[in-house]
Amino acid sequence: MAAAVTEAVNGSKEETSTPPEIRLNVPEKARTVSSVCTSGTLCTSSYMDDIEGAPFGSFVDYVLDDEGNPVLLMNEMSMHTVNIQKAGPGCLVTLFAQLGGPTSSTGPAHGQDVSRCSITGTIERIQSTAEDWDALRMRYGIAHSYADQVMDSPKFHFYRLMPTKIYFVGGFGVSSRWVPPQEYREATPDILAKDASNIMDRLNRDHSEDLMLTATEILDLTEVEKVRVTGVDRLGMDLRVTKRMPRRKNKLLTDEFRLGFRIPVISVEDAKSEVLKVFQEAWEKKHGITWGDGEIPGADVPVIKTAEDNLM
Repeated sequence: MAAAVTEAVNGSKEETSTPPEIRLNVPEKARTVSSVCTSGTLCTSSYMDDIEGAPFGSFVDYVLDDEGNPVLLMNEMSMHTVNIQKAGPGCLVTLFAQLGGPTSSTGPAHGQDVSRCSITGTIERIQSTAEDWDALRMRYGIAHSYADQVMDSPKFHFYRLMPTKIYFVGGFGVSSRWVPPQEYREATPDILAKDASNIMDRLNRDHSEDLMLTATEILDLTEVEKVRVTGVDRLGMDLRVTKRMPRRKNKLLTDEFRLGFRIPVISVEDAKSEVLKVFQEAWEKKHGITWGDGEIPGADVPVIKTAEDNLM
C-alpha cells in the first residue's frame, strides 16, 4: 500500500499543498472523470418487498449539462425509476462513474487502479420548458446513438441529478477527498482526458528503456526494477516506480512520482513533445552531456514524490 505524501525529490518536505501548476486539483480530477465517462452505476433505495431500503444499483447512461450535473434518460418502468418515484421529491441517489468503464473513452479498466467519482444528490424530472432542453436532447443523442429512437416515447423522460456531495478517489492507495459541489461546477475537465489512456499505453509499451532512464537520471533513483506511467494530463505525468530495498534485495518498494511539464499543454501533440523532451534529457544526463552554460539536463524538470510504500 502506498501512503500519500508530498515531497520534493531532493528530500525537502512541502508544508503546503502541491503547487497547482504541476498537478490538477481534486475538483478538476472529479469533473474530468464525470465528463469522460458516459455511463455509470445509479444507486437508489429499493422499495421491493423483503429488500425495502436496501441500496439498488443500476447500469445507466448519462451526459453532463453545462454545470456538470448528470442528465439521464430513464424508462418509467425501470426499477431505479420506480424507486425514485416512490421515494418522492427530494430523494437522494448516487451516480458512480469510473475511468476505464465500458463506455469510458479512456480505454480498458485496470481494477481499482483508476480514478472514480461518486455524485450524490437529488434527482428531478426535466420539463420540456427547461432552457437547455434542446441542447440536452442533442448532447444525449450524440453520446448515445440509441436515444433518438426512444427519447420521444411517452415512457421515457430526462432526469437531472443535482449534486449535494461528491466523492473522488484517485485510484488504489491514492488520495481521496470530498469535493464541494460549487468547486466541482466551476472546475474544467482536463483537455487530455479522452486521450490519456492511449498515451499511457504507448509509453508503457514502447518506451520502457526511456522510463527506466527517467527514474535513474531525473528522479535519481537506484535499484529500479520497473517503471510505469499511471497518469497523464495537461500539467504532467505520474510514474509508479518499483525498486529493491538497499539492504534487503529480496524486498520491493513501490513509490509514486509526479513529473510536471514546464508549460501546460493544449493538445496531444504538445504532451508527446514534452514527454519526449524529458526522455531526451534523461539520455543526455546518462551520457554526461551538458549544455553550454554547464546546466545538467533535466535539472529544471519539476518533480515531487506523491506517495511512498509503507509496507516496509
